[in-house]
Amino acid sequence: MKNLLLISSLFIFSFAVFSQNAIKKPVTANTSGYHINITYTPYKNCYLYLGSYFGNGKTLTDSAWIDAKGSGTFKGNKKLTGGIYFLVSPQMAIQFDFLIGKEQNFSIIADSSKKENITITGSYDNTLFKQYSAYTVKKGKSLTDLNLQYNAAKTKADSVNLRNEIIKQNKELQDYRDNIIKQNPNSLLAALLTAMKRPDAPAIPIIKGKADSSYPYRFVKEHFWDDVLFNDDRLLHTPFFEKKLDEYFKYYVFPEPDSLIKEIKIMLLSARTGKEIYPYLLTKFTNKYLNPEYMGQDKVFLYLFENFYAKGDTSFLNAQSRKMIFERAYSLMANQLGNPAPILDLTDTSGKNIALYSLQGKFTMVVFWDPTCGHCKEELPRVDSFYQNKWKALGLKLYSVNVKDGTMDEMKKFVYEKKFSADWIYTYQTKAARDAEQTAGQPNFRQLYDISKTPTLYLLDEDKRIIAKQLSIEQFDDIINTKMKNK
Repeated sequence: MKNLLLISSLFIFSFAVFSQNAIKKPVTANTSGYHINITYTPYKNCYLYLGSYFGNGKTLTDSAWIDAKGSGTFKGNKKLTGGIYFLVSPQMAIQFDFLIGKEQNFSIIADSSKKENITITGSYDNTLFKQYSAYTVKKGKSLTDLNLQYNAAKTKADSVNLRNEIIKQNKELQDYRDNIIKQNPNSLLAALLTAMKRPDAPAIPIIKGKADSSYPYRFVKEHFWDDVLFNDDRLLHTPFFEKKLDEYFKYYVFPEPDSLIKEIKIMLLSARTGKEIYPYLLTKFTNKYLNPEYMGQDKVFLYLFENFYAKGDTSFLNAQSRKMIFERAYSLMANQLGNPAPILDLTDTSGKNIALYSLQGKFTMVVFWDPTCGHCKEELPRVDSFYQNKWKALGLKLYSVNVKDGTMDEMKKFVYEKKFSADWIYTYQTKAARDAEQTAGQPNFRQLYDISKTPTLYLLDEDKRIIAKQLSIEQFDDIINTKMKNK
């Protein structure tokens, strides 16, 4: 039998180890607004470190010298952002977690050999957290034992009884969490429990005699972020917020660009007043869709550029990052799916100008390549094979552009040796045409078609609108097949 269900304790005291290269030791403690006394046996005459979860990683926030009596203080004049923090040993190993909320003047007494007996005074958040941790550890052990029994059950009756008990205890655990939120609404723990909560999928309803099978999905999606404020910087200082965010986009948001943009827009506008979380989320989404996993999702990056970066949200970027983002955006603006392909009017091997838009066909494949490029030498013969065996009969035209100056002889030799179809159109840009383009301040074809590698391929429809780009040859073939079937 498979495991039925197991909910274990959440962010209980952790003992993960940092690599020495993962985190640099801070030179001085220059943050302020907090005063945390620490006594941690048996450490003396050494530095201990205050660390914090941040997004999907960890960071060191401060250091404190532990004197000969075993005591030290993390302190400063500016409050720390609330969240889940941890003590780090001189060997860069996490010792235990604790909370930093509104109360930032408290004391910690602990022993490295008895980490379960930590004493924190002066912090209601940590008193509440300790009670919660003790309860969830106990409940987690009980659920683990029940799951083992469930998997070993020999009769149907035993399985049913154990399953019901597991469901009951899971409900008790959730009720306990809900009770903390209800009774301590202003506590940090309540905010964390609310943020990590996921709605339970309801049963499939029957409406007018017909089952609405999509309702549970819609319900979970609509309530996934209930009572979560995206401008709350404390969310970043947890180990679970980013995981929940990634889960949401993976399972509850359709990967089509407009669906992604709708969700991202709501999150970013909601997070706008967050000092830490807003630039973090904007950066996260930018990195994800700068070079996206699926074709067409670069439209999301362009949305971010046009609605945030181009409107001045660049103060948190260094000069290099700003330059990269702006240049990347300019390279994508002219070649979005559904847009007319940028004009190409280049010189062919006989010295004549051949315009891309002069070709008449149900499809046009534009191929940017370099005859000295090893990958091009592998892929171009495959393009020609697909063309001769299939695409030509479907009305596809081939328009190729040699992107490397002074290699026309190499190109002619290569296509002759490989016996390419005579239907190929081979073009290049002359120096005179390039100079005239630069003088006029016009973008070149490399920018218009985002030519950062070779070969780069675009598939156009009969009206020369872009329907696919930068895919494998087999993927292009699948799209052509789908388009033909739809017609």
